[in-house]
Amino acid sequence: MIRVIGVRFRTAGKVYFFDPLHFEIKKGDHVIVETARGIEYGTVVSGIREVEDDKVVQPLKPVIRIATERDHEQEAANKEKEKDAYKICLEKIQKHGLEMKLIDAEYTFDNNKVLFYFTADGRIDFRELVKDLASVFRTRIELRQIGVRDETKILGGIGICGRPLCCHSYLSDFVPVSIKMAKEQNLSLNPTKISGVCGRLMCCLKNEEETYEELNRRLPDVGDYVTTEDGLKGEVQSVNVLRQLVKVIVDLDDEKEIREYEVGKLHFKKKHGKKEKVEVSKEELQELERMEQEDLQDNMQELEEHDFEKKSEERQERKNGNRQNARQYRGNHQENRQDNKNSGQENHHEGGRDRRNDNRQGRRHDGRPKRYRQDEKSGRKAQNHDNQSEK
Repeated sequence: MIRVIGVRFRTAGKVYFFDPLHFEIKKGDHVIVETARGIEYGTVVSGIREVEDDKVVQPLKPVIRIATERDHEQEAANKEKEKDAYKICLEKIQKHGLEMKLIDAEYTFDNNKVLFYFTADGRIDFRELVKDLASVFRTRIELRQIGVRDETKILGGIGICGRPLCCHSYLSDFVPVSIKMAKEQNLSLNPTKISGVCGRLMCCLKNEEETYEELNRRLPDVGDYVTTEDGLKGEVQSVNVLRQLVKVIVDLDDEKEIREYEVGKLHFKKKHGKKEKVEVSKEELQELERMEQEDLQDNMQELEEHDFEKKSEERQERKNGNRQNARQYRGNHQENRQDNKNSGQENHHEGGRDRRNDNRQGRRHDGRPKRYRQDEKSGRKAQNHDNQSEK
């Protein structure tokens, strides 16, 4: 078990774990932490608690400090700067004629980087735009392309239910949503009725999916034959999932009558071959399949962004480790150079003394007599002279 706190950096954003160290931190406090993007200002959404080691991504980064009044002022100033950065970036996009929709601008707490979120139909070559923005802001620029679901999560809005959007209010992560969930809940398969503001299948289809699956297991399918508690046999006409009621067509003296029973008072064996057929036009079916495919693409993009953030953190950790190793290497190298310098000076003094002693004794430093070395040189000169004469 390890002590952690949960920190969130934007409304309904992901919750990240950090080491609280010796700080007394409670829910609702603001803290300054280090992330892959740099120094960040976050809100504590869960106080100090213990979690399993396998639920924490190691190494667990510590909290730098609890936010002070000066930090609150700097965060408020960053929010004002983000509005100006958004306007400037919008003007630059129009100037370069890029087909992209700017969604939001965000400053890191230490102003080391400015992030711009945008949507586009395809890939955009924004290299010239980045150079132009870097010349204006004089800091690192990052343009990140997001999907329509992330766009709606950032901007927010009101759903068809009349309440604020779930993704902007409390949903930390997007969950995969399929057409099967709408069928399980007996909803209309009209795309305009089961799609959200973002144009994708509504996230709330997942909210009651498990409940409907459990309730549907207890009910017979429409078209199944059941036996009532009073011995009558009949065919299921319709079911009420939430109330667990079943309407059965029973035969009474050559007449048919529709009666409603509680599911607990019926005996039946489900026939999976007979299921209610939902009539959907070809156009609606194609539209539903397209929406489902786009949801899968959005989920893949979220996984890629998660991997990108994880790799960024790993690169930052390696970079910090390399810096520490480089400092340690330089320190050791300087110590070795000093030791070599001291030992070299000692050897130099000792060698000088040895050479002076050899000179006094008429010998060279290599131990041979000077006279022998002179004879050897004169012999080589005489040999060279003879060779030239022969030629």
